[in-house]
Amino acid sequence: MTEITAVRGFKDILPTESFIWRLVEDKARDLANRFGYQEMRAPILERTELFARGIGETTDIVEKEMYTLADRSGDKITLRPEATAGLARAVLENNLVENGRPLKLYCLGPMFRYERPQKGRQRQFHQLDVEVFADPGPYIDAEIIVLLRDFLLELGLTDTEVKLNSLGCPKCRPAFREKLIAFLEAKKDSLCPDCQRRLTRNPLRVLDCKVDSCLKATLDAPSLADGLCPECQDHLSGVTGALKSLNVSYFLEPRLVRGLDYYTRTAFEVHSPRLGAQSAVAGGGRYDGLLKELGGPDLPGVGFAVGLERLILILSQTGDLTAPKPDYYLAVLTPEGLGPAFTLAHRLRSGGLTVATDWEAGSLKSRLKRADRLGANRVIMLGPDELANGEVTVRDMVTKEQTKKSITGEDFF
Repeated sequence: MTEITAVRGFKDILPTESFIWRLVEDKARDLANRFGYQEMRAPILERTELFARGIGETTDIVEKEMYTLADRSGDKITLRPEATAGLARAVLENNLVENGRPLKLYCLGPMFRYERPQKGRQRQFHQLDVEVFADPGPYIDAEIIVLLRDFLLELGLTDTEVKLNSLGCPKCRPAFREKLIAFLEAKKDSLCPDCQRRLTRNPLRVLDCKVDSCLKATLDAPSLADGLCPECQDHLSGVTGALKSLNVSYFLEPRLVRGLDYYTRTAFEVHSPRLGAQSAVAGGGRYDGLLKELGGPDLPGVGFAVGLERLILILSQTGDLTAPKPDYYLAVLTPEGLGPAFTLAHRLRSGGLTVATDWEAGSLKSRLKRADRLGANRVIMLGPDELANGEVTVRDMVTKEQTKKSITGEDFF
């Protein structure tokens, strides 16, 4: 019979890796809570219309990458390809923005996109998503950039860099759009097929294309920064001023755009040189028109997403992270000791100690090797002599010092 394997692009997270995931997720929750953000858990499945309206029908995600199916009633539903649209839907449906007061949320979980799997990128991938609704000011933009920077610093990533841009607003972007289209029309033959299709539908996306011919063709493309209205200029100055006040380094990148239609004004990415050419670890920005596009009030929003696979790939390369080790390994050397060992293990675990064991008797040599492989700090040995005396022998795996303790576990604490 043929062996059943995992679906391509859907990767198992093994026990040897999961401790890093727990570390990253725990750090994310701790930091988000310190910044005053609340955790939100939105569904993995949403109505397909949500992403078509929220992300944009001309984006690669909607056109090429979504996992969409019809349920038994014929409704089209989609595995979420990103979190922002779903969180915005939940905010509107549950009336979470009361009296226009800002709402700060974060979520952790899987997303799904049908794209070519590669190192650090899978078809099921995971994100930390941070969102703020109903705060239009530049300081909240700066705050989430600082939150992201602090998150990476606390994980030991000190060599990341922040790239920042403004995408303008409905007041100033239309004029730039026409200017960009005119420029791209003259370069059309040099653009890839995707960018030729995007040219009039979503011309900003051409600036984000990584195909060599498109990069060369758009080297001298007009810059949106040169056409920002006074309000967008003031907003950008407010963001950069707040970042400077905390000595957060950044550099302005006029070619930086975001791949989704809902972004306005602030756009940013964080890059790591450890990832090579495709170096983005996180990205985000402001999306002031999203809630209105989804049928809600005209409230602003801003947020970012961190790809956990790529982040964990970087952390794994440092070699500084090791899985937690058990406090004790309980070595049962005789079958008669299994019952007392079972009781002892439960007592120690109930007291907060980590105890690993194998529920079968074995030789002392084999059990010490097992404890060493697990990295246990100490070994509890329970053989015939210990059983007869109502005690256990505890060996320190570093100093090799041995002591006697009660088999009841009373003197372990």
